[in-house]
Amino acid sequence: MSQAADHGPDHWPRQWVAALPILPLLPILIVSVIVLIDVIGGSGMTWLPLLAAAPALSATTNAPRGVLSVGVLTAAVGAVLGIRDGAARSDLAVVLAALLAVTLAGCLASALRGRRERVLAAVRSVAEAAQHALLQPVPATVGPFRVAVRYSAAAAEARIGGDLYALVSTPYGVRMIVGDVRGKGLPAVGTAALVLGVFREAAHDEPDLLAVVARIERSLARNLDSDDFVTAVVAGYPRAGRMEVVNCGHAPPLLVRDGDVVPVEPDRPTPPLGLRTLSGETPVLQVLPFADGDQLLLYTDGVTEARDHAREFYPLAEGLARHACDEPARTVTALHDELLAHVGGRLHDDAALLLLRIPAAEAPVTASPAGADPDRVGTRSP
Repeated sequence: MSQAADHGPDHWPRQWVAALPILPLLPILIVSVIVLIDVIGGSGMTWLPLLAAAPALSATTNAPRGVLSVGVLTAAVGAVLGIRDGAARSDLAVVLAALLAVTLAGCLASALRGRRERVLAAVRSVAEAAQHALLQPVPATVGPFRVAVRYSAAAAEARIGGDLYALVSTPYGVRMIVGDVRGKGLPAVGTAALVLGVFREAAHDEPDLLAVVARIERSLARNLDSDDFVTAVVAGYPRAGRMEVVNCGHAPPLLVRDGDVVPVEPDRPTPPLGLRTLSGETPVLQVLPFADGDQLLLYTDGVTEARDHAREFYPLAEGLARHACDEPARTVTALHDELLAHVGGRLHDDAALLLLRIPAAEAPVTASPAGADPDRVGTRSP
């Protein structure tokens, strides 16, 4: 599949992710350091209370059984070191009692953490199913196109957000939509689901792309509040060489042709979906020549409005010019990785990238049969 979604550790700084595997070993490291200090320095009871850090830290990574094992280990080490250093029985009893209390508290904390993790895993599995129902996976090839999609939700636990995309093959050619719902959270997800449902239905029913947009507009007018809207680009490829684009207040797609990246600015500004009744403006159908080897990138503002530490926006057009190649999946992956590097590892808004390309035509090579006219070799009759 050409679709990828990014969540969880993908948003964390790389050095944090690299450190995760060693966290369960830290309690043992703490015990070893304290033993070493006591053996070398002969410090008596001075460092023994710090043994309690081992079961406390173990509760953050281990199950209750692991916390109990670490607690038993620290109690045994504390008792051996206390007796070796000639500690008073009362002082040693206080240290062992503290270790016991921290171990029991750690076991409880570990059990509660495990329960929360199981609940979160169940919620995430439901969100994963909702994502696949809402943002259906896009195959690597749709009609004449090679396609790649990359979607990142700003809230990693949510899995889905207010950005939307779809690409379907219909009796009227391949049609696609990329959009961004105003707002965040469950209301934005509900609006995105509404838009995608209407688009998928209308894309198969309506011969005219403007009629598809009108269907979405009418549905939103019935279901949205007056201050809600959706910016979107709806595009279609009804026949070879012709790309139709309807831009409803969205960021302009980027056309890649012969190594140049050109934004497809709308001929006339059109308001977002859901606001037509307020503005009175109607969408405009823009027709582009789209030949073999051309590429079109549709995206949401979570990409172009991503800022680095200097508050500079991510230069998407420049990045696309650097990374454009014959494989859309490789191009989109490179753009996504560069975007995450630009923002320092974590996006603060949902971001979607959809890139499609028609492979360059290759002339067929056939052997010339005996007696055949050489001028007709390699051609096909209509």
